[in-house]
Amino acid sequence: MSVFLLGGGRDAAVCGPLLETFVSEARERANARPVIALLLVLEADDDASVDRFRGVLEAAGAASDEIHVHAIVEGENFREAAIEADGVFVGGGLTPAYHAAFRVVREALRERVAGGMPYAGFSAGAAIAAERALVGGWLRGGVEVCSEDAGEELGELEVRPGLGLLGFAVDVHAAQWGTLSRLIAAVDAGLVTDGVAIDEHTALVISAQAVPAVRGSGQVWRVESAASGVRVQVLRA
Repeated sequence: MSVFLLGGGRDAAVCGPLLETFVSEARERANARPVIALLLVLEADDDASVDRFRGVLEAAGAASDEIHVHAIVEGENFREAAIEADGVFVGGGLTPAYHAAFRVVREALRERVAGGMPYAGFSAGAAIAAERALVGGWLRGGVEVCSEDAGEELGELEVRPGLGLLGFAVDVHAAQWGTLSRLIAAVDAGLVTDGVAIDEHTALVISAQAVPAVRGSGQVWRVESAASGVRVQVLRA
């Protein structure tokens, strides 16, 4: 079982190769042509995300007929049929909306990943993979800790029960949106004990068979509590 966490990024030609192993693992699990589920939560006027994320998977080597799209709008829930696949790729958008969309299938998805199905999360899809998911916010106790633009339509920092695929929190668009400081604030406040903030066009791969690996052009920022406060470690490909 591997979990692929992508920090975001607009360039499918760069993001796609970071998921080549994800596609390979889905094929190995299927022993034939895999079903790769693409799960998206769309805003009402979003007519671009399906093609965009299809493009990421195709750049990773997935054939068009291997990609099965399950697109819903904010306020709807994914059903079990959406995760009956050889690999699940959860796209990006408003993180609280993605978090809410999995309420019906959260436990089933966790069981399938524990049973060997690879999971890939892009931006919001990466953030909600954690056991304790940092879903957004830009204030801690009324004090600004990152840009309001990165707040995911939330004010105070919010941590909610996530998919439970990881024991640490995940933040995304780290260098590009300045969200490393949000994760630091969350750890400092004891909302989470540790986590990673992932740059765009960068992936952190967690596998039961190997040590965690960083891939891509950016960095992963490891944040954890320490006796002196908060410790930050930079991880590179």
